[in-house]
Amino acid sequence: MKLKSHAFAVDQLIPAKYTCDGQNISPPLSWDEVPAETQSFALIVDDPDAPGGTFVHWVLYNLPAETRQLPENVSNPGGFPGKNNFDTFGYGGPCPPSGTHRYFFKLYALNDNLELEAGIEKDDLLRAMESHILATAELVGHYTRKS
Repeated sequence: MKLKSHAFAVDQLIPAKYTCDGQNISPPLSWDEVPAETQSFALIVDDPDAPGGTFVHWVLYNLPAETRQLPENVSNPGGFPGKNNFDTFGYGGPCPPSGTHRYFFKLYALNDNLELEAGIEKDDLLRAMESHILATAELVGHYTRKS
């Protein structure tokens, strides 16, 4: 699978519009080369450079198998939102306290829909997906706050 955004390229800066310095809206994402057996998708966005350990910005699962994109500022993507480390559901944009951080957008093609309780967090989702992952794709962006 390939995951991309027309808002930023691989290993490039994420525009401020998609961060806490801007509108804090989700960037547009699209993907292709999906395995034929795909029943659903999951998406996790996190920041491994956060001072207290990896910080989770977005958890989304059970996206329908026919989904190939998420538009900018998506409010109802068709899947289920998990809980991020802002203690909310949905997207929370990059907001590093200092320096440049990396943001990993990770998409998983799954061979099933997951039976999960509402409000699941990243680690629980990863455990639930373990034996269901058909393919993965990753897009990494960077962000540095304006001083």
